[in-house]
Amino acid sequence: MELDKNGILEYQKNRDPYLFIDKATKIVPGKSADGEKYLHEDEWFFKVHWPEDPNMPGMLQVEALVQLSALTILTLPNNKGKIVYLLGAKNLKFKKKVIPNKNFVMKTKLLKWKRGIGMCEGIAYVDDEITCQAHFDILLKDDLLKYKVT
Repeated sequence: MELDKNGILEYQKNRDPYLFIDKATKIVPGKSADGEKYLHEDEWFFKVHWPEDPNMPGMLQVEALVQLSALTILTLPNNKGKIVYLLGAKNLKFKKKVIPNKNFVMKTKLLKWKRGIGMCEGIAYVDDEITCQAHFDILLKDDLLKYKVT
């Protein structure tokens, strides 16, 4: 499955300027998602981080990976348009500065999914070099509520 920006907007709730995916180049629902974000020089974060040496903040790189991995869940039946939350992230590694006018390429995998909680991993690249990688946990609140003890 592939999604352009309009397709992505159908599946998830993030909107510009806080949407960090331009296209999902390959989604295997429940398994993995690959995608891209072209980093224009006028992106809001380049203006403030740091104006004399603009680069994409590390946590926004991780946010992009989280948004993309959320599509692995949101493309499953009956999940379109639901909200996915980040629960936590670990093993964050930032290996290369991400600068304007580059294509930020991401690959994510859903490693485990149980009762609305997923364990994921993501790696991002610029010019075929790893820029960051992370393991993180996501939550689909609507699924979690199914298992709530009353």
